[in-house]
Order: sequence, then C-alpha cells, then structure tokens
Amino acid sequence: MSKNKSIKIKRALISVSDKEGIVDFARKLYKLNIEIISTGGTENLLRKNKIPVVSAEKFSGSPEMMGGRVKTLVPQIHGGILSRRRKDKEEIKKHGIKEIDLVVVNLYPFEETIKKPDIELDEAIENIDIGGPTMLRSAAKNFFHVAVVSSPNLYQSFITNLQNENGKCSYKTRKRLSLKAFEHVANYDISIANFLSTFDDEIPENIFSSHKLKQVLRYGENPHQEANFYINSGSEGAGITSADQIQGKELSYNNIADTDAAIECVSNFEKPSCVIVKHANPCGVASGKTLLEAYEKAFSCDETSAFGGIIAFNKALDKFTAKKIIDNQFVEVIAAPAINPAAKKIIATKKNVRLLLIKDLFKKPTGFKTLTMNQGILVQNVDDGVVSKKDLKVVTKKKPTPKQVNDALFAWRVGKYVKSNAIVYAKNNMTLGIGAGQMSRIDSAEIAVNKAKKAGLNLKGATMASDAFFPFRDSIDEAANNGIQCIIQPGGSIRDKEVISAANEANMIMFFTSMRHFRH
Repeated sequence: MSKNKSIKIKRALISVSDKEGIVDFARKLYKLNIEIISTGGTENLLRKNKIPVVSAEKFSGSPEMMGGRVKTLVPQIHGGILSRRRKDKEEIKKHGIKEIDLVVVNLYPFEETIKKPDIELDEAIENIDIGGPTMLRSAAKNFFHVAVVSSPNLYQSFITNLQNENGKCSYKTRKRLSLKAFEHVANYDISIANFLSTFDDEIPENIFSSHKLKQVLRYGENPHQEANFYINSGSEGAGITSADQIQGKELSYNNIADTDAAIECVSNFEKPSCVIVKHANPCGVASGKTLLEAYEKAFSCDETSAFGGIIAFNKALDKFTAKKIIDNQFVEVIAAPAINPAAKKIIATKKNVRLLLIKDLFKKPTGFKTLTMNQGILVQNVDDGVVSKKDLKVVTKKKPTPKQVNDALFAWRVGKYVKSNAIVYAKNNMTLGIGAGQMSRIDSAEIAVNKAKKAGLNLKGATMASDAFFPFRDSIDEAANNGIQCIIQPGGSIRDKEVISAANEANMIMFFTSMRHFRH
C-alpha cells in the first residue's frame, strides 16, 4: 500500500486532559466500529457513558505506576503507534504488538496551572505532561500510517471526514493533523521553558515565543504588504491583545499598532483620562474631573491630528463623552475598560467605528518587547520604569510648587509614550504641544511650540518634559522664550552644568529623574 493513500481506522487510543466533546466524539468512533483504548479519567468517563473501552493497562499488559506518572510509556503502546505497517509487520507480530491507527490526546493544562497566583513550583512540575507529548510526537511522526487529533477543536471535522469516507482517513488529512500535533507540543514545551526560566537570573541562551493567530488582516502597513495578527500566549496585561471588539469594521494593521500605544499610555493615569493617538504617537492627553472633560482637553491639544485618530480611556465610557466624540470628529477606534449601554447605543450610530473593551487595563504587562530585523530580533523587558515625586531631584535655584510637581509628573508620563526624540509641553493635567520622532531634540521642541500656538494654547507657566537629557542649552532657551517655567528630564549629559545654568538664567525650575525613556 502506498504511504499517501487513505487508511482504515480500526483502533484508537484516547487519553485527554480536556474532556470537552470527548464523549460524543468517542461514541461516533464506536459507531464506526473503531476499537477504543483509553486511560485513567478518560477511560472512567467513557465507561460511565456506556461506551465500550479497553483499558490501556489491559492492552499493554503494563500497570499504571508512580501515581499515574507512568501509564503509556511502554513498547506495546508506542510500538503500536510507530509501526511502519508492512516494514515492521514481522517484528510487531514477534512482540505481540497491536497496531494503533488513531491517537486522540491533549495535554495536562500547564499554561492554566501557572496562571494561578502564587503557584508553587511542585504543583507546576506535576502538570508537565510526559506521556501525552510522547504519544502525540509518535503519531505525528508516523502520519503515513496513523492519524492524530490533538485538540477538541478538530473533533467535528475529523469525524465528519471519517463518516463521509466509511471510516477511512486521507493522507492529506493525516499530514495536516500531524502538523497541528507538532505545533501543539512545541507550544507546550515553550510555555514550560519560559516558566522555568523565571527561576533563573541568567540571561537565557535561547528566546522562545509562542504566538497564536488572532486575525488575518486585509493588508499590513501598506496595501501591497500581507499581514496577520498573532498573540503571544505567554504574556498578560493591558494592551490590544486582551481587548474585545464590540462593534465596527475589522481592525487594520495600523489600527492595532496605534490602539496598543493608546492603551499602554492611558493605563498610567488614575484620574479620568483620555489619550488620542495618531501614527503611534499621542497627539493629545489629558485628565479631568470627568471623562468628558478629559476628552475635550485632549482633543483641543491638536484637533487636526486627532482627526481619524485612536481614542483610549481609563474609565467607563459614558453617553455624554460618546456623544461628544461622535458629534465632534471622525474617529477610527474608541477603547475603554467598560462601556455604558447608553454610550454603546450612541457609538452604534456610526457602524464603522471600532469599539473595544479593554481587559486588565491596570495589570502590569509581562513578557518581553521585541523588535524584528533581518535574521534576528532585539529583546528587552517591558519599560515599566516609574518616576514618582520622591524620585525627583531639583537641580535649579528656584524650587517648585506642588502644582508644578504635578504638571512635571503628568508631562513625564506622556513623554514615555512619545517617539524619540520626544518633547512634551503640559499644564493643568493636559498636553499643550507634543514634538515627536525628530533627529534633533531642538526640532522636537520647536514642533511642540508650533503645535501649541496652532491650537491657541498658552505655554506660559507650562512644564516641558524630555525623554532623554539635553545635549545643549538650545532647547532650554527655546522653552524659556515661550514662557515655560518648569523642565523635567533624566539628566546625565556632559553639559548638565551648562543646561542647569541656562535654566537658572531664565529663572526656571528643573527636575532630574535619573531615568531615560527612549522609544524608537
């Protein structure tokens, strides 16, 4: 018989941790005259539902041992799975091995186990499956002769194919299922390796990631680029990956990137706050007594850039704010941690607006930030650095008021999410002007000034935040000429004395944070 032809399924081994759908699946296998071998809890469940089962123990002649740690790791099981039918015919006859044509296995819930708070290492270790992956790998390797089903999601299509083909499974189906099984085992091993690496202080020699397809995109950054959206199964926290879309058109590549940036930024504020993002940069950020006030202040910062932008909130979206947005501007995406029914109804009048419900907004992100390039990736921890009042060092003669401290911290939080070189002008819990992504810091400062002037916002008494130190005094002089009274920056330049002197000459306040927030 040719290896790439259909095979008759006569005997199946079923051993699953996730019991969803297995009773119905096994019953249909039995109706197709397929003998079922099973183990442990799966065997008990099938017997309880009056489905005839041969125990793996009886089939193999080997008892379970070590509290269930060893039950299928025996030649009678793996020989039956790995047999190359005609080639191994004499050998399996010699050892009394019966061939297994179908393996239905899914694995101990390791990923779910390690999500438990304060999970003990011993419990995690006991949820590392050994026999399951071994059976899956054996069956997947031998797909010329064996079919393997590694997920409940595959049951219906597989059984339908068997029913339509009188109990036979095609080569094409077996090959596809083999790939699914290897992917399943690979993802499982990655989750184990990444978990155990958290107990090791050394930089890992290898970086593993497991990404699951969330969405096939119409195109990438540009229409001529193909793109998909994948989720890192090992990470948690605020971001686009944990958001549910309530209404609107399908998210585009650029929508996803910009929305993630907006969510990340707004999660840093406690008061009702709004972040408007355009092309990955905040163009308006504000906090207020109400969400409506926060939105109106954020929008006023740069009305032109806000057109077609992404809006994220840190509080429940209410009907007043929703109506103001719809009446006020064209918007691509609105994201909030909760959405009031009245607000949802208002947004629904614009059916193309994408409305997202953010989960775990204030949960600290886990995992790594990566940047791909030709033949490699850059990997770093998430930038979770925070500067508080106690971290600020006043380096000028003039000392700040409590309001100036608040303005400085607000501007600093925003600046963290602006592309370098970043300059942010802020006052009274709102941005006045933002300069982003310039090769020169003075250019960013000048752009931020022009943005404020265009919006009709007064910079007098405002604070300037810079994501990195000032290499020259030119940006300080530019700020002073426009009425800026307070500056917050990391410090650390060889010209710090010159920069501080410039601030003192202008009777300005300057804070050092000793923390940089480059964002490339």
